[in-house]
Amino acid sequence: MKLLYGVQGTGNGHISRARMMAQHFAEKNVDVQFLFTGRAAEQYFDMEVFGDYQLRDGLSFATDKGSISAIKTFAQIKPLTFIRDVRKLDLSSYDAVITDFEPVTAWAGRLQKKPVIGVGHQYAFGYTDVPQSGVDLRNRLIMKFFAPVQYRLGLHWDSFNANIAPPIINPDEIRQPCTTPPHILVYLPFEDQQQVSDVLLKFPNQKFIQYAPQLQREERSNISRRPTSLHDFKHDLCRAKGVICNAGFELISECLHMGIPALAKPVAGQSEQLGNAAALQQLGAATVMYDFSASHIETWLANIPAQTPRHYPDVAAAVCDWLLSGQWHDSTALVSTLWEQTGRPADTIAATG
Repeated sequence: MKLLYGVQGTGNGHISRARMMAQHFAEKNVDVQFLFTGRAAEQYFDMEVFGDYQLRDGLSFATDKGSISAIKTFAQIKPLTFIRDVRKLDLSSYDAVITDFEPVTAWAGRLQKKPVIGVGHQYAFGYTDVPQSGVDLRNRLIMKFFAPVQYRLGLHWDSFNANIAPPIINPDEIRQPCTTPPHILVYLPFEDQQQVSDVLLKFPNQKFIQYAPQLQREERSNISRRPTSLHDFKHDLCRAKGVICNAGFELISECLHMGIPALAKPVAGQSEQLGNAAALQQLGAATVMYDFSASHIETWLANIPAQTPRHYPDVAAAVCDWLLSGQWHDSTALVSTLWEQTGRPADTIAATG
């Protein structure tokens, strides 16, 4: 079986999931080609696991100081380039297309009548009981038509009484003893980084490690500022006392897996992150702030809530086997088995939180 795997590269979460999938595909000697869209070529890092991957412009949203910017989003969209890339993507040699909310591969597969399987967090939002917030007609249309699929496997922190699988994370990651002094890892890539630093400086007795793609490596009083990198970020994450981050899916999934307390700030106007924030509050899984402020951080730091590790299984390995089976129309057994491995079966998880 030869597969084309499309990955939305706007944020690092989709790429993190794809890394785990790529490792399992390689172990099984699967012929898979990865295609990424959503950011400039020089902004990708630690991509060796994907081999000779392809890049396209694709479609993505733009932010300004922690909010979706409609003006910047429309300014960066290249509709003619997108249409050209979809039409020119030759799928004749592929048996199926997998997409993690990546539009070029999804639309090319649809037009060329190839099976398109959606594996990702966004595909969980089509179920009735999944918490949602800030969803209007525009958001519904985006979720439905941005990267349309024939089959879907949604991922979320809870099954919500639906056919939704647990998150794809590295199950071997475990929480390590906190550093001395204990640090808080800060990853707010959609915020103004100078504003983030200015707020963190108001807590001189607390050590912070602030990551963002646009930062340079430097020390500022109680803040270590770092450019995003896979190894260093994971090292600091596993040893963090807590995490302050946007309400993206993958990083919080890793926090839940390891039992690291998180303070999450959703990107304003981004329905997925607003839905994630609603889910976190419903599950009691993290603290949520809707604006980035010193007062919210002060309250959280004063009493950081303990979190019990959720210990998600090797979802990527199971999903890889499911994809190779070709039984994409039925993921019920896959989902049930994975939730059983968490010790919280899917038919009871929503009730127990």
